[in-house]
Amino acid sequence: MAPRLKIAIVEQDEDRARLIVDGLSAAGDYDITVLGDATSLTRRLAAIDPDVVLIDIADPSRDALEMLSLASGARERPVAMFVDRSDDETTRAAIEAGLSAYVVDGLAPARIKPVMDAAIARFNMVSQMKSELDAVKSALAERKIVDRAKGLLMQARGISEDEAYTLLRRTAMGQGRKLADVAQALVTAAELLK
Repeated sequence: MAPRLKIAIVEQDEDRARLIVDGLSAAGDYDITVLGDATSLTRRLAAIDPDVVLIDIADPSRDALEMLSLASGARERPVAMFVDRSDDETTRAAIEAGLSAYVVDGLAPARIKPVMDAAIARFNMVSQMKSELDAVKSALAERKIVDRAKGLLMQARGISEDEAYTLLRRTAMGQGRKLADVAQALVTAAELLK
């Protein structure tokens, strides 16, 4: 049996909080915590460590939106925000803040679970893209350092690029290290000897 999804709801108005809780309860079995006060939100959310954060705010200002986004950990977990009204600047700020879902005038019990599911899916998709981008950046950086090391070997020993690569690879295998680590050590040593 899969563990229950932990959901934190940030809503000051008890009636609106009940609306969200009822919408979620009708859709499934969740571990729900309602935070009626936004003070110390970061600390309280860290203690709860929810899987998803749902925020309901009537009329968000840019500052309130950024504060809630940072406090809720929008870069660490899916965060969906329900607002009564918005404008272009606030919508843009919501996107820049990393919210997974920003729903204007959409707080209806039947819509809460689909919005939450979409926020989770979007968060997972963006997280996967970030991971892939980080991996590509890392591979590119490693390739650059290997190319620099090959160039140093070619110049110092008067060998071809293939021979320099073979020497680096053989050294890495002999030392049980990654090729990029051996290349970095060579580049660092060469810079020290200048």
